[in-house]
Formats: sequence, C-alpha cells, structure tokens
Amino acid sequence: MNPFQRIRADHSSETAEDYVELIHSLIEERGEARAVDLAERFGISAVTVSQTIQRLAKEGYVKSEPYRSIFLTEKGTELAVYARTRHEIVLKFLMKIGVPEETAEHDAEGMEHHASPETLEAMRAFIERSGENAP
Repeated sequence: MNPFQRIRADHSSETAEDYVELIHSLIEERGEARAVDLAERFGISAVTVSQTIQRLAKEGYVKSEPYRSIFLTEKGTELAVYARTRHEIVLKFLMKIGVPEETAEHDAEGMEHHASPETLEAMRAFIERSGENAP
C-alpha cells in the first residue's frame, strides 16, 4: 500500500475509532452514551451523529435504537480499547519528550490514527526505557 492509500484508509477508520472511543468513555463515566452527548463533545450536529451511528451499526460496532442510549458491540469495545491504548501511548510519549500536557493531548488525538504499529512500538519502548509503564 502506498503512502497515499494508507492515509486514505487511516482517515476512513478515524471517525469510527473516535466515536467508539468516546462512546466507551461516556459509558464508563455516566453509565450510558447518548447521541446528544456525542454531538456536544464533538461539536457537531445531532444529524451528523445520527448518520454516523447508523453507519457504525451497519459495520457492527454499535447497537442503537431511536431515543435510546448507544451501546458498543464486542467488536466496538475491542476497537475502543485499541484506540484508547494507541492514544495513551502517543500521549505519554509526547509528554516524555517534553511536550506540555494540553498540547500533547491535542496532538495525540490526530497522531494516534496515523502512527504505524512499528512507530507505536518504538514509542512504547521509549516510555518503558524512561522507567514508566507503557499502556
């Protein structure tokens, strides 16, 4: 796969990863995830959230019924945990090299989707060599 194909593939999965990661977090924080919460956190319209949730349901990541909470399937939960782990690796790495936490959090949100498994493993190894447990 050439670099441009990889970037397009990364972008197509980025939305799914962001959604399932946030749904997972909301369920942990509040016991449920609602479309209105997703719209508020992402700063987008409820219509956009609804369309994306429908696509994620077709892809097998979520279960949702009108006017009900959104639930992750096993496949969705696995993707959410995978995305959260990648995010934490990138975040810890950036902070280890001296990036302020707020900036690192912002940058990690974009970088996590595009880092290769090899890059993530190198970041993890760097974190562990610095004496901290890596995700």
